Amino acid sequence: MKFAHIDRTTAGSINLTYTTNVQQLPAPARDGRIVVGEIPQEPRHFVERAEARELGEAVARSRIVVVVTGMRGTGKTHLAAALARSEITTGAGLVGWINAATIDAARTGLAEIAQLMGLAAPEEDSTVAAQRLRGHLSSERRRGLLIFDNATDPDEIRALLPATGETRVVITTTDLSFTALGEPVDLGCFTEREAIDYLCDSTGLTDQAGARQLAGELGRLPLALTAAATTIAARRLDFDRYLTLLRAKQLPHVLARKVGQDYKWSVAQAILLSVDSVEAETADPELDAATRNLIALMAMLSPAGVRRAVLPDLGGRLDDVIDRCVDGSLLAWSDSDDALLMHRLVSRVLRERAESNGEADDLVMGSLGMIAPLMSTIEGNWTTRELFFHIADQIDAIGSTDIWERGATDTAELMLILRKWATQELCDFADLVRSETLGRSTLADCERILGPEHPTTLAVRVTLANSHTTAGRVDEAIDLLESSLEIYARVLGPDDPETLTARNNLAAVYHAAGRHDRAVTLHEATLADRERVLGPDHPDTLDSRNNLADSYSEVGQLTKAIALHEANVADRERVLGPDHPDTLSSRGHVAYAYVSIGQLDKAIALHQAILRDRERLRGPDHPDTLTSRNNLATTYQTAGRLDLAIDLHEATTSEFERLLGPDHPNTLTSRNNQASAYAAAGQLDKAIALHDATLTDRERILGPDHPDTLGARHNLANTYESAGQTATAVTLHETNLARCEQLLGPDHPITLTSRAGLADSYTSAGQIDKAIALDETNLADVERVLGPEHPYTFAARNNLATAYTSAGHIDKAITLYETNLADVERVLGPDHPDTFNSRGNLAALYESAGQPDLAIALQEANLADVERVLGPDHPHTLHARNNLAYTCRSVGLIDRALDLYARNLTERERVFGPAHPDTLISRNNLAAVYAISGAFVKSIALHRENLGLCERVLGADHPVTINARDNIPPGLRQ
Repeated sequence: MKFAHIDRTTAGSINLTYTTNVQQLPAPARDGRIVVGEIPQEPRHFVERAEARELGEAVARSRIVVVVTGMRGTGKTHLAAALARSEITTGAGLVGWINAATIDAARTGLAEIAQLMGLAAPEEDSTVAAQRLRGHLSSERRRGLLIFDNATDPDEIRALLPATGETRVVITTTDLSFTALGEPVDLGCFTEREAIDYLCDSTGLTDQAGARQLAGELGRLPLALTAAATTIAARRLDFDRYLTLLRAKQLPHVLARKVGQDYKWSVAQAILLSVDSVEAETADPELDAATRNLIALMAMLSPAGVRRAVLPDLGGRLDDVIDRCVDGSLLAWSDSDDALLMHRLVSRVLRERAESNGEADDLVMGSLGMIAPLMSTIEGNWTTRELFFHIADQIDAIGSTDIWERGATDTAELMLILRKWATQELCDFADLVRSETLGRSTLADCERILGPEHPTTLAVRVTLANSHTTAGRVDEAIDLLESSLEIYARVLGPDDPETLTARNNLAAVYHAAGRHDRAVTLHEATLADRERVLGPDHPDTLDSRNNLADSYSEVGQLTKAIALHEANVADRERVLGPDHPDTLSSRGHVAYAYVSIGQLDKAIALHQAILRDRERLRGPDHPDTLTSRNNLATTYQTAGRLDLAIDLHEATTSEFERLLGPDHPNTLTSRNNQASAYAAAGQLDKAIALHDATLTDRERILGPDHPDTLGARHNLANTYESAGQTATAVTLHETNLARCEQLLGPDHPITLTSRAGLADSYTSAGQIDKAIALDETNLADVERVLGPEHPYTFAARNNLATAYTSAGHIDKAITLYETNLADVERVLGPDHPDTFNSRGNLAALYESAGQPDLAIALQEANLADVERVLGPDHPHTLHARNNLAYTCRSVGLIDRALDLYARNLTERERVFGPAHPDTLISRNNLAAVYAISGAFVKSIALHRENLGLCERVLGADHPVTINARDNIPPGLRQ
């Protein structure tokens, strides 16, 4: 009995929205060139400035970074965009345009580049993908260009920049502290000559004196000059008339001074005059209203670009409105023509105008109202991940304006609810760093604006706890949920349904943290209260009953668990009907419980029925159907029906890959389970290759420290150990344990599992002292954390006794095995599979200690009980018979040993097939006893047969093959 950390997909554990649109990992462009991001198009009447040459020269001589500084409106973005277009023309390998207004947006942009370069999958955590791109570019020898536009946080951006390589970085920013990262290029306003030429060229006027006067009035700020020129051209004004309008019109106070951005009052006037021109009434009132709506929306959305696809249709007038705004220079298309951009300064003027007019709430609510309908198209649908990140950028942009929290509380609450939704979706899309970051900031804003006891604040706390749990930070999740439960109970009362839900959530995280006794106690109390408050048939009550049954299974109270699961199935069939998804899920839990007590025939029959029902109700391609197929395959594997298990796992993995994509977490779980089936069948090369690929993919998609990645590394290490590659197994286990302890802490169940795996590898590698020290530590920790009667404690005690046996400490091992058997029988019952294992281990040790009578008596009783409870074909039964045969051989009961070994070989060949590892062992054992009995011809024939199968299945260098070869005298091997 050993710890195991093998993924098992249980019925009802995956809740996905079905889709047939699968995103595959994009291949790099055929010519090796990649252009990513919303690069602004070259504006009309673009001015070639001296700073463009200065920027190009700075980039050419720069080690890595050039920083373009200047206040908003000077043209930093267009200067960088001109460089980007030049690099595209001259053939740079990579040109990436990244919105760096927030660190999350910057990581998302880098992740998109990583995807297109084949370094990351669409489903990958953006933080992991960004770091992988950084590492790749640091060694890239081809020329490339990254532009971080409108960067705001030098410390965060610094961590994303390549350290070496041939990729150059340009950062545009208003923050002078960025100049510490690289060579600065300061971009000021137009020179007088540039300003005059621009105004005359863009308006068609020739009055250079008037142009000079207007340029001076606007401080020669390029953005203001563009606004003025657009208004002059649209209204057919001259410079003098425009100046009169500029000075005469009373406009709201906008552009309050910000550090480093001291704009002339006339700049805001010029921008607002251009807005007036675009918003001016025409003979088409519907178009006028739609224009005002789009301008208001764009003022709140991301200045890095808004895809046309996410904008509302505006009564079918969207394209007309876009044309009107582009002609009026309020909007511009990206270079790829799929995103619209509004300059940040224009957006700011519009927002401050709205605040001055008392319309800020309308502005915020309009933008949030655009986002809300998109939510239902995103939730749970992995193929919409890229679209979701674009929407998340828009939510970030709305949140960064600050005006949402200065208005009505209802407006602020809706903003926070959208951020809560984005936090959950980021978690569901496996972007855990960003999810936790957004969740923390959203919770802080909720507590500040709404108060710590507001329902939305409590809901955000639960969402953040879910992100923490998914990332393996269960202690942080528990802190959040415990504080939430206290508030629910105090504010709403202990019997309120919300309070009961909070208790249920906390119990679930207690389980994730290995605090099973607390979880059971809390689930028991919650079930009792839900039955009393909501009634025995309420869906929440049925959920509680299911959760409590699972908790009982976790702590080894399997009789209780099965009784509760079976009762829940009956109740759900009665209340919800036999075909309801929750009913099918409950039946899956019963089947899994049957597996845990060794009733494999019942479990297989139930899983087969569930699979038929799901195929009938949801079709063969639905994720729930694939989950049922996976569960059935895993149960086949447990029952030793490995051919069926492998065939089903292979088919299921292929279907997951086709429907959800090769990088979806469920696909990776299915691949892991398939690899485990290969290992169980002795197909270790296949198992290692698949486990290795799964580990690589999980590291790439989820990061090296995600709990699923830790599990994949553990499984790969165990498979290397099974293949006799103990040094590799030890190295992997040591790496995994260090990461577990650092990320999850020394007492987390996954850490305890990892420590047990390393100790077992030390034993296999002959490092017995290390193994004993680690097993002793682990037993003490498991007993302290989980209690003396937890199944993990029994496993840890068994592992230590095994290590003592390997070291020759027989008396210590016997004492430990005897204690363990007594505890297992008392807690789990005499007919539990773990009891059979404990009894078999103790009997084997009695034989090693020279007490064969005790060993045989215990083994005979054990075999009879295993065969009675599990059936004659169960792997445990065959294993128990093999052990009894071995002891009979050791004490000279050769005829009985021959009979037992011969029967076992026949049964294993029938059940497992002739080349299964257990069958190979049985054939080898029978051949050895034939030799002892003097039947040498039979012995050699059987050894030869075994050697041929070992070489074919395990390979010539496998330890079992080498042993089989050594069993035959050299001259008789052919």
